[in-house]
Amino acid sequence: MEKLTFYALSAPEKLDRIGAYLSERLIRDVSRHRYGYVCIAMEALDQLLMACHCQSINLFVESFLKMVAKLLESEKPNLQILGTNSFVKFANIEEDTPSYHRSYDFFVSRFSEMCHSSHDDLDIRTKIRMSGIKGLQGVVRKTVNDELQANIWDPQHMDKIVPSLLFNLQHVEEAESRSPSPLQATEKEKESPTELAERCLRELLGRAAYGNIKNAIKPVLIHLDNHSLWEPKIFATCCFRIIMYSIQPQHSHLVIQQLLGHLDANSKSAATVRAGIVEVLSEAAVIAASGSVGPTVLEVFNTLLRQLRLSIDYALTGSYDCAVGVSTKIIKEHEERMFQEAVIKTIGSFASTLPTYQQSEVMVFIMNKVPLPSSQQSIEAGKAGENRNRLTQIMLLKSLLQVSVGFQCSNMLTALPSAFLDRLLSAALMEDAEIRLFVLEILISFIDRHGNRQKFSTISTISDISVLKLKVDKCSRQDTVFMKKHGQQLYRHIYLICKEESNVQAHYEALYSMLMLISIELANEEVMVDLIRLVLAVQEMAQINEDNLTAYNRCALFALGAAYLNLISQLTTVPTFCQHIHEVIQMRQKEAPYLLPEDVFVERPRLSKSLDHLAPEVFFWQSKISEVLGGSGYNSDRLSTPYIPQLTDEDRLSKRKSIGETISLQVEVESRNSPEREQRAPAEEITYETLKKAIVDSVAVEEQERERRRQVVEKFQKAPFEEIAAHCGARATLLQSKLNQIFEITIRPPPSPSGTITAAYGQPQNHSIPVYEMKFPDLCVY
Repeated sequence: MEKLTFYALSAPEKLDRIGAYLSERLIRDVSRHRYGYVCIAMEALDQLLMACHCQSINLFVESFLKMVAKLLESEKPNLQILGTNSFVKFANIEEDTPSYHRSYDFFVSRFSEMCHSSHDDLDIRTKIRMSGIKGLQGVVRKTVNDELQANIWDPQHMDKIVPSLLFNLQHVEEAESRSPSPLQATEKEKESPTELAERCLRELLGRAAYGNIKNAIKPVLIHLDNHSLWEPKIFATCCFRIIMYSIQPQHSHLVIQQLLGHLDANSKSAATVRAGIVEVLSEAAVIAASGSVGPTVLEVFNTLLRQLRLSIDYALTGSYDCAVGVSTKIIKEHEERMFQEAVIKTIGSFASTLPTYQQSEVMVFIMNKVPLPSSQQSIEAGKAGENRNRLTQIMLLKSLLQVSVGFQCSNMLTALPSAFLDRLLSAALMEDAEIRLFVLEILISFIDRHGNRQKFSTISTISDISVLKLKVDKCSRQDTVFMKKHGQQLYRHIYLICKEESNVQAHYEALYSMLMLISIELANEEVMVDLIRLVLAVQEMAQINEDNLTAYNRCALFALGAAYLNLISQLTTVPTFCQHIHEVIQMRQKEAPYLLPEDVFVERPRLSKSLDHLAPEVFFWQSKISEVLGGSGYNSDRLSTPYIPQLTDEDRLSKRKSIGETISLQVEVESRNSPEREQRAPAEEITYETLKKAIVDSVAVEEQERERRRQVVEKFQKAPFEEIAAHCGARATLLQSKLNQIFEITIRPPPSPSGTITAAYGQPQNHSIPVYEMKFPDLCVY
């Protein structure tokens, strides 16, 4: 062998003849079953190959590959393994000159076939499969970096290589039990087909460039489809973990796009299959967190929301083909529900990987998809349409809640832009109790930036707030601006949600958390005053009960007010305020325990029917609170003004039952407290004496007039905005009705001779409406 090697190195041009001779000998020995000579010939070829790296090696390699192919074609396992080992040695050689015409198609096919060996003997089967995997690894190493070689990333090759590796990953032999740590693994364990296949798959994916990812992932998806591996989802998740950790991080979004496309392609597959794909997507998104999910972030969420809507349709119609209404597959509603939950979880996983500004975009995008009465989204009619709308609203709000839970933003103006907040709060006025609860939970997750939410999960009147260990920061300038802009809107919706009869304990707990978190996170002195006024207005609502609330609702509102004022008094640290609240709570404990959370918010609430005859000592009094807080520097004028919610067009659009009462109540309160009403004295009888007095005291009258004007100016400068708005609104309504009466009496169009003026084609002609007949929206009247 030494002489032969020396001769080949000294005369490289003879190498191809040496290879041809050895090849001829080996083929003859194989056919005559002289396997000893076959091994000798193969060893000689191997040694020559390792020693010679001259430019003329190409022709020798042709002979070598021909002999390896001959061995692989043999039915003898030992010859197949021998040929594979020689090919692996060849694959590790870096050739000096590229080959233009060499083809590895046969080797890819044969090695893939060996990976699927089903030999009766377990040991031989394992050896053949491992040889096949090593062979595939060799082919990849040999071809992946050589541009002149056959492209291994072509679908024709990938469709053989990838399923072969997955097949071995999937079939862990029963005899082999996995060790807990790779360091403790035995030599046999290290060389199992599963371990080898995983190593080979990782190497293959690690070498994949941007343009090749698609061809590498597609066979994985097809393999999982063909072998129904999405349903248990354990193997599918394992595969995509390997893929996500092996590929280059900047290519992660390509895998996610492939999975999304596959989800779309399986739109009409069983819910369990779709749920499996979505769960794998969720896992992949978490791993891809280091990078972005790609340039088309909203497209990801669009696909997931589309699948959510389809699932709702399937569950409602019971058919995958909504048009026909007949389906060969039976749809199970609980499976669709599981799929919907998986989609919502995945939306949360995706969103958590995004930077803050993209999370905001995603939340606006989801909110715009929610069908609301006040939005452009089509609201379907009929009972089926209502069910579909309700389910869609709930699922989308659940998705939004998932995103908002992981959202952290110090600036509330950025976190809750006006358009988004308006749509979200309009959903809070819907009659569906579940939807209202979701809206409250979403708002709470936005406002709670220091993790105080869990400390208010139960409503109680604790005597010492320090046990809660609250994290409180000073209200920032941005938060102050946010509350100036949106504070009244938030108070109004809290007030209106309190009026809903369908509220249960969860709603009151959420309202309590909301009030407390606003007090901790967003409150300055002005906000504190407004919140106290709001809670006192809620107490008055429960006391007067114009909305005919149940005994439970009324007791719950009383208890909610007590719990909130108990904590807020301790936060403000005004001793007289704390004392008043404490006295009322003590009085309730003695006289009316059913007005405290400890009796109301339990499994079996202890209520009282006689809520209309309560003693005045069990109420928190606005005058008393205004007095004690006014002495500590709070705005006592604002504190003594009863809270009245603003009215907007949103109420009319939200189809609320109680909005008529709200409007009439507001106008009534406004007119009762109106300064004009107070100043309007009964008409005096004009006599000589009064005229004489008017002339004599004209100076005094002027002074009185000046004082009255000063009071009016001061009122408009210092009074709360909602009071001024209500005051102006009432005056405007009165003026409009008077004008309408005058115009109706004085101006009437002359009747036409034929009754109506008809234009061509017999259609009545439309005249332009005069300005005085136009109905203007409330906001345009001021």
